[in-house]
Amino acid sequence: MDFLNVIGRRLSRALSKPRASSTVLTTCRPGDLAATLKPGDVLLVDGNSTFSIAIKYLTQSSWSHAALCIGDALGPAEKGGEALTLLDVDINDGVRAVPLSLYADYHTRICRPVGLSRKQIKMVIDYTLARLGQQYDLKNIYDLTRYLIPITLIPTRWRRSLLTMGSGDPTRAICSSLIAQAFQSISYPILPLVALEQGYDRHCKSCYKEVLRRRHHSQFTPRDFDVSPYFEIIKPTLAKGFKPSKLTWGIDPNEETRQEETATELG
Repeated sequence: MDFLNVIGRRLSRALSKPRASSTVLTTCRPGDLAATLKPGDVLLVDGNSTFSIAIKYLTQSSWSHAALCIGDALGPAEKGGEALTLLDVDINDGVRAVPLSLYADYHTRICRPVGLSRKQIKMVIDYTLARLGQQYDLKNIYDLTRYLIPITLIPTRWRRSLLTMGSGDPTRAICSSLIAQAFQSISYPILPLVALEQGYDRHCKSCYKEVLRRRHHSQFTPRDFDVSPYFEIIKPTLAKGFKPSKLTWGIDPNEETRQEETATELG
């Protein structure tokens, strides 16, 4: 193993290590999340590593990671194990399949593509599965050190471009790049460029039509699936049938004391 690769591995481990001081916020029960996810869904994750925090700042969003739900594409779980129902890209492990429990304790969001057939969803999943085991080139030290730059010093106009800079394939560690490639392989839009073209009707010289143009996959970030008009946001708590009347509210002892003091003052 050469010197640059050794340094790259150490740097990637440091970047991906969860920050002990971070507060994890989960917004739905793991069981509800598992029951709601469908093959083809994109699961966004609010990570808490140095790497994740840099991506969230650079993209000005809550999302630092994205995983594709592959359902039972890899078969049932091994005895005593968990089903590998998600496919993502890890800075250390590369393209991998993981269980949903890996992100059960994180704040997540389900983004669901609309209007796709089962065959098209399978094509998206197969595209990513064909790349299982691919690794991020950790010898591209520049691609890793960009995440150590003091983020408050980066001008707004450079934030997104910083994610696409570097040598080789700089976004292999950005999970959204592979997922974007998978959807673009079946011509499903995420955030395409929109152009107006004239002359599609030879009898109408003032007529225009909208033409979509693909963005390069390296320009996509986890946030783009959230803001895309072509992905539906699915919330497990609402999907299972939410009834606010069934909620049980507790009373904070301090609040109860304040209510008694207020009542005394009013009396």
